[in-house]
Amino acid sequence: MAFFTYILANRKNGALYAGHTDDIARRVWQHREGLGAAYTRKYDITRLVWMEAHDTREGAKRREYQIKKRKRAWKIRLIEETNPDWKDLWFVLNH
Repeated sequence: MAFFTYILANRKNGALYAGHTDDIARRVWQHREGLGAAYTRKYDITRLVWMEAHDTREGAKRREYQIKKRKRAWKIRLIEETNPDWKDLWFVLNH
């Protein structure tokens, strides 16, 4: 089983949300359907812009907390290292 740390955004350089899960496709679907965190609903944060696989739930959770502690500019650089156009990776997961 794989675990994931992920970052969602509402648009390029917009509001960000970091989380972790054991089912990335289901969790992103939940955010897209308004079933995720209240913060993601409030700011319409549904675009999967970054994700990273981990072998353990603890590893994914630890990475989420590391990301949340970092400044916004660092998070933006992290996203843009692998996704400079901020494409919605949801479509990669489902196609």
